[in-house]
Amino acid sequence: MKFKRIRDLREDNDKFQKEIAQYLGISQQYYSEYEQGNRTITVEYLIKLAKFYNTSIDYLVELTDEIKPYNKHQKKRNIH
Repeated sequence: MKFKRIRDLREDNDKFQKEIAQYLGISQQYYSEYEQGNRTITVEYLIKLAKFYNTSIDYLVELTDEIKPYNKHQKKRNIH
């Protein structure tokens, strides 16, 4: 799966792959493979990127178009 939004957010924030890779503690090449869709990104790294960009994992993986992160204190809905 190609992660277009992690590339878009990186570029929108004027960051280089090397900088994001260092933040994640991986090589630039390894990070590049995430952006290209050649490697599956771990949930751990998605969480770190969501926090770094102040967004949600849902936004990163294109489950929502809402860039703002969820409010942790929102009332949970009952699912029946």
